[in-house]
Amino acid sequence: MAQRFKAAIPSHRITPPEIFFNRRQFMSTVGLGVLAAPFAGCILGAEQARPQGSLLEVPLQRPDVFPPTRNAAFDSPPAAIRRQDMTPRDIAASHNNFYEFLSGRGGPVWQFCGDFEVEPWQVEITGECNNPLTLDLDDLFAFDHEERVYHFRCVERWAMNVPWSGFPLSRLIEKADPNASARYVRFETAVIEDQMPGVSGSPWYPWPYHEALRIDEAMNDLVMVVTGVYGEPLLRQHGSPLRIIVPWKYGYKSPKSIVKIEFVRDEPSIFWQVQPHEYGFISNVNPNIPHPRWPQNVSYWLDTEDTFPTPIYNGYEEYVADLYPDEPREMQRPLRQGQTAR
Repeated sequence: MAQRFKAAIPSHRITPPEIFFNRRQFMSTVGLGVLAAPFAGCILGAEQARPQGSLLEVPLQRPDVFPPTRNAAFDSPPAAIRRQDMTPRDIAASHNNFYEFLSGRGGPVWQFCGDFEVEPWQVEITGECNNPLTLDLDDLFAFDHEERVYHFRCVERWAMNVPWSGFPLSRLIEKADPNASARYVRFETAVIEDQMPGVSGSPWYPWPYHEALRIDEAMNDLVMVVTGVYGEPLLRQHGSPLRIIVPWKYGYKSPKSIVKIEFVRDEPSIFWQVQPHEYGFISNVNPNIPHPRWPQNVSYWLDTEDTFPTPIYNGYEEYVADLYPDEPREMQRPLRQGQTAR
């Protein structure tokens, strides 16, 4: 039986998500009408990008799966079970980091992903495992789904509380049956240039996006294969049709729109190690490790910009600290060029 989670993060009251289906009311109330305007010229090829039909356009349907039952053992924070402490779904859908569509910055990804086709879809599971397999969406949705409210923290310091739907990654790993040589799990995401304007707009990046975890990290029950958000299938800008969530690490460790999972022997490179002094392999949320260009000891809510102290491991210390006996507990100096981030 799963332990009840009591993440050490502050409460964050919001308006219930039902009212946010009225996007016009939301835009006028919050003053974010700028999001409706195209950001012409911000990426190469942006003028060809087609926005979604709406901010909350759901790209596929699985009425037999959604909404799944919430697992109250995974509340972040505990009061979020009352649906009063989650980030408004419109805010969570309006600002995303998804460079395949919007290169170089976070922002209104939904304005650039209307051509992205998420069904049909396949995920290849390969490498150092005894049961390599390829799963389609029906296979993935056949796993027992549940909803969990997690605290999410971006390396850029913004934070939100989000109800994700899916299942533990450990179930997928057990199905693939990694062999004794498997020490890491590598994730590779989709790269479809004619549907993803950010790919051709930023050819200097090492596409496709790739991330990885140690296998003991990947087996932690907190790590989820996510197929839904706010009780519905994932939106394109959230990483439809499936992504990974690792809630005690910075958001870039949670790759979106995955097409391949590979078990490997040696520590693989990750996408953001093109800047090795800024982004490391471990990348736990830690207020004691500043980014070279900004401190990390303060976070702010994405919707209100109210600040709060950043909790170590994003509030999940009780459940993951034993994985990192050498995690810094005192303030570190920012790294310089030529050094390697943790």
